[in-house]
Amino acid sequence: MKAPGSSTRTFVLFPLAVLAFEYFRGFDVVWWLAPLLAWGFLQYELVGRYRKRIGGGGPGMQIPPARLVTAGPYAWCRNPMYLGHLIFLLGLTLMFQSALALVLLVFSTAWFHIRIRRDEKRLRELFGADYEAYAARVKRWIPFLF
Repeated sequence: MKAPGSSTRTFVLFPLAVLAFEYFRGFDVVWWLAPLLAWGFLQYELVGRYRKRIGGGGPGMQIPPARLVTAGPYAWCRNPMYLGHLIFLLGLTLMFQSALALVLLVFSTAWFHIRIRRDEKRLRELFGADYEAYAARVKRWIPFLF
């Protein structure tokens, strides 16, 4: 049986686990933080559509892009789809004040960082100097920071 993809984990399995865990613990929901969930999911979804339309390829690097995408959201962050996952998980953590969601956020941050290192290696192989110039110009995670 194939393991669920990262989007299924982030946007379906992790929230269900947090809801179940917090339900039995008893929880208060901080509703005004719900927009973080929407922001994270929409960033993942809309940037993914953009990337596929401009660069081709499939989700993640299973089907690599035919063209290097450096415009739009990719002009600000090299990994805006992965960042969308983390924004969603941050929203889940804060909205439910959940220790489990915090653990999942930390785990996912580490997992995506490892995955990004693998993706970057493949992109260097595919696009060479163009990718090197792009990576030197655009931060991996947060614009202007890191």
